[in-house]
Amino acid sequence: MDHAVVSLQSVLVVLASAVAAVALCRSLALPPMIGYLVTGLALGPHALGLVPGRGEMQVLAEFGVVFLMFSIGLEFSLPRLIAMRRVVFGLGFAQVATTILIVMAVAAAFGAGWQAGLAVGGIVAMSSTAIVSKLLSERLQLDSAHGREVIGVLLFQDLAVVPLLVIIPALGKPAGEIGMAVTLALGKAALALAIVILAGPKIMRAWLGLVARRRSNELFVLNVLLVILLMAFVTGLAGLSLVLGAFLAGMLISETEYRFQVEEDIKPFRDVLLGLFFVTVGMMLDLRLVIGAFAQVLALFIVLVGGKFALVALACKAFGNPAGTALRVALALAQAGEFGFVLLSLTSAADIVPEELLQPLLASMILSMLATPFAIAASDRIVLRLSRAEWMLRSLELHRIAVKSIEAERHVIILGYGRNGQRLARLLDAERVRYIALDLDPERVREAAAAGDTVVFADGARREALVAAGIARAAAVVVTFADVDAAVRALAHIHELAPSVPVIVRARDESDIERLTAAGASEVVPEAFESGVMLASHALVWVGVPLSRVMRRVAQVRGEQYGLLRGLFHGRADDAQDDEALARLHSVTLLGEAHAIGKSVAELGLESLGVEVRAVRRPGEIEKLSAAQAGVLQAGDVVVLLGAPEVLGAAEDRLLRG
Repeated sequence: MDHAVVSLQSVLVVLASAVAAVALCRSLALPPMIGYLVTGLALGPHALGLVPGRGEMQVLAEFGVVFLMFSIGLEFSLPRLIAMRRVVFGLGFAQVATTILIVMAVAAAFGAGWQAGLAVGGIVAMSSTAIVSKLLSERLQLDSAHGREVIGVLLFQDLAVVPLLVIIPALGKPAGEIGMAVTLALGKAALALAIVILAGPKIMRAWLGLVARRRSNELFVLNVLLVILLMAFVTGLAGLSLVLGAFLAGMLISETEYRFQVEEDIKPFRDVLLGLFFVTVGMMLDLRLVIGAFAQVLALFIVLVGGKFALVALACKAFGNPAGTALRVALALAQAGEFGFVLLSLTSAADIVPEELLQPLLASMILSMLATPFAIAASDRIVLRLSRAEWMLRSLELHRIAVKSIEAERHVIILGYGRNGQRLARLLDAERVRYIALDLDPERVREAAAAGDTVVFADGARREALVAAGIARAAAVVVTFADVDAAVRALAHIHELAPSVPVIVRARDESDIERLTAAGASEVVPEAFESGVMLASHALVWVGVPLSRVMRRVAQVRGEQYGLLRGLFHGRADDAQDDEALARLHSVTLLGEAHAIGKSVAELGLESLGVEVRAVRRPGEIEKLSAAQAGVLQAGDVVVLLGAPEVLGAAEDRLLRG
């Protein structure tokens, strides 16, 4: 068979398997990365052998890492580093440096050489930014005490990758040449960094500005891709890593006003190609070697996870954190990370560590990442079991909530004290309605409480926090944050504890209304609709419509759960940000021999497709007609359909062709 056909066949097998694996991970609430790893493990040459080797996708996979490192450079922010310097350069540096030194000491004790110790130490020092940040975000813990510590350490790990990418390939040189090779590589990297910092931003800002003024999204994306790959190519020519060039390109663009646009443009490329990288990582694993050395794999897994857990917990405690926070940080960072795989690939290519050790190490790293979602999900139970102090802190937290709410009767519980929560609280204060707000940002809580606001640090999605806030005595609960999953969890607890208490929930857009209503929300307030309602009400008053009539119209729209406002006509400008879950409006003109001519809307059975006829526009009629008013459809009628994007095509086909 032709080589190109074999390659295409391999790519198709990988993509089809990855789609199934990632869909399964989504349904099990696991990170997609795990699906990619398992796909590579199953399809690779050491298992089913459906893909004979990594080489056919290695180039694409390497580009995935290039785009990942570009994203890290894009998020590089000197002000952010300065603001988080205690965590980043304190705890983060302590964790990475201590891990490397301990592994180097163990390697020296076993006679493996400091080069192997440095490489393996760098590999195991990394934790998974992709998995951990996603899990903490889903649990609304990014702004918690342990969440900020975790993000700070992960940020330092990402920065520490840069010198390790330079140093590890040089470690494979003969002993007498290592010093010169490392010095030369670091010198080149420092020179490239200096050029980027001193001259790069001005040039990049001018160039991207010139491109942006052409108002062509395709041209802009092409130029971004050119910058990324050109920088990677230049550092490759200089004998440095391709991903180092991508990092420098990200740093260049991060200093311009186009950073956020670039981030959105490259995200699809990065996610897909990075997925292929993790597939190739899974292919590296030889199950026969792992099974043959299962005791070694298990021992390495215990040492990796247990060692990092103990080290991070002790370091976090040494930096003045409470025991509960230290344990949560340690649980979140105990696994291996995606950059560990990148460094492992470099180590394997440089032949620094024997393959007999790399295979069990790779297996233990994959196992540690598979275990991470379960460890973080069970973190509360684990911390409460290991730390007596945590019981006391948890009790004090609930006590503080109870003290605030004990005298309150018919009060409002506000979940989330961001912009919307604070504005609601001020209006309640003005009407002398008592409230208690729960929020997870300690800095915000401290400042607001000091100013006299009734706000406490607590997770509003937790059952015991709602009990302490006096849910049984509350007049209403208002959920002000836009996280739908957290809102659904809170609704479940509220209806278990006090089913008669009305709950008003904020939603970001119309796709969340049905889910939140089904979960028990008494009222759902979608931001996108409310802004339109307010604009329309002000405009109607200014053009002379009586205020009472405007208020009745607004009340009608809200009473019908914004049914009048649902659905938007889709335009070319909506492609970048359009959500496929939203209903769309679509106009179909009945001409010539259209099947629907001479039939009523009811006869066509469009409801069975999940499509509603919103209106019929008839030639000669000033007003739009409803489906019932239209009667038999006529030639020239324009039928306005409302439905999901995937079913509108079928509805149009039924109208025109039957």
